[in-house]
Amino acid sequence: MTDPNFFILYVDNPLASAEFYAALLGKAPLEAAPTFAMFALDSGVMLGLWSKHTVEPAATSGGGSEVAISVDGTEALESMFASWVQRGLVIVQRPADMDFGRTFVALDPDSHRLRVFAAAGH
Repeated sequence: MTDPNFFILYVDNPLASAEFYAALLGKAPLEAAPTFAMFALDSGVMLGLWSKHTVEPAATSGGGSEVAISVDGTEALESMFASWVQRGLVIVQRPADMDFGRTFVALDPDSHRLRVFAAAGH
């Protein structure tokens, strides 16, 4: 099987979501239109933001989604947490230790979960 390299989040307003992710990622989208925006991530993965009102076939409500962001160590995690709190992101899980390491979770404007984690042992 080939590795997935492009992920799409269905959003209410792609331009507003692109503005949010541009600030979060520290980079401008490759394209931004009223119905779709796209980012090229440093890992080579692409992130698309598609209007949930115009996607074909129509979007269904699935099992939810989560974007996971790995950081190098708990100090980087705590720094990112403080930065996101200062920016006003909605935090749904404060930093906590879990089986896989230390983590926290915030929400984007469409309530997609943004999980930041430092893997155990790092």
